[in-house]
Amino acid sequence: MLDRFKAFWQGKALAPFINLFVKLGISPDVITLVGTLGVAAGALVFFPQGLLWQGVLVVTAFVFSDLIDGAMARKVGRTDLFGAFLDSTLDRIADAALFGGMALFFAWQAEDKLYLVLSLVCLAMGSVTSYARSKGEQLGFNAKTGLAERPDRLVGLLVPVFFGDLFGIPWLYEIALWLIAALSTITVIQRILLVRRQALAAVAPTSGPESA
Repeated sequence: MLDRFKAFWQGKALAPFINLFVKLGISPDVITLVGTLGVAAGALVFFPQGLLWQGVLVVTAFVFSDLIDGAMARKVGRTDLFGAFLDSTLDRIADAALFGGMALFFAWQAEDKLYLVLSLVCLAMGSVTSYARSKGEQLGFNAKTGLAERPDRLVGLLVPVFFGDLFGIPWLYEIALWLIAALSTITVIQRILLVRRQALAAVAPTSGPESA
């Protein structure tokens, strides 16, 4: 859903940073690594202390690296596959840090077991969502479908957490966690069913007269 905004960010808003980093000779892999470390630090240092909106600001400052590194690789004409592998792998770490940070917040600060468990459900289903697409595509199927892809989950968490904590409205991020958990689960099911249809169609017998 939110992929449609990539062209704006990469083509306009983040273009000065992209051009500067390329001019300085910084590797896209470095941007990927720094961005992941920044997101993980923002979530795992600030969230468990109850500093939710402050943590969101730190996370947001680094999360744009996910758009910058890919644009940098295309700009310099990089064609090797390691960058894509590294980016996808570190994305899983960043996602785990975000929902893990929320789980620690509910364990240490809010002391709410229900939302602790729900945060872990979001963490697990988000990982399975990404794995289902990756494995499906590895097997030669199209698995890009679903209501809650990674950008949707990130925005769906960060925005409610920021405003919910800043204005003292915790139900904003509590509702967000319910929605992310539900939509991530539905997305996993959608991807399983999509791959299943393609797999069954691939082995279905062809109709028509037998060849001589």
